[in-house]
Amino acid sequence: MLREFKEFAMRGNVVDMAVGIIIGAAFGKIVESLVKDVIMPPIGVLLGKVDFSNLFFVLREGKGAGPYLTVEAAQKAGAVTFNYGMFINTVISFVIVAFAVFLLIRAINRLRRKEEEKPPAPPPAPPEEVVLLREIRDALKKNS
Repeated sequence: MLREFKEFAMRGNVVDMAVGIIIGAAFGKIVESLVKDVIMPPIGVLLGKVDFSNLFFVLREGKGAGPYLTVEAAQKAGAVTFNYGMFINTVISFVIVAFAVFLLIRAINRLRRKEEEKPPAPPPAPPEEVVLLREIRDALKKNS
């Protein structure tokens, strides 16, 4: 059983998938930082200094009465919050990741099309032994 598992784990597809997952996780962190630190601040300024990550509704007050200025303060007080601002950030992150994957797939498809458009390579010349044997065969046919 251990040998079977080792064979399964070492297949090319499984290793490739593991590498893809690790790179995908790192890419997700980059996109999260891009949305949180680069894209959302200018959007917030354009919309009147809104910080999307702190947009929330209090569904139930916590131990300390509100108003709570941040999601973190509300959660520390034990309040139940509906964090729609974080959802907006997550949706924007998803759109960016989806667009990046679209661009990647589009580039791969273009490369595949270029490969398909290339004319097939001519077959290689036969080895000298084969040419010599053909000449002998043709000479024998001619003489018989």
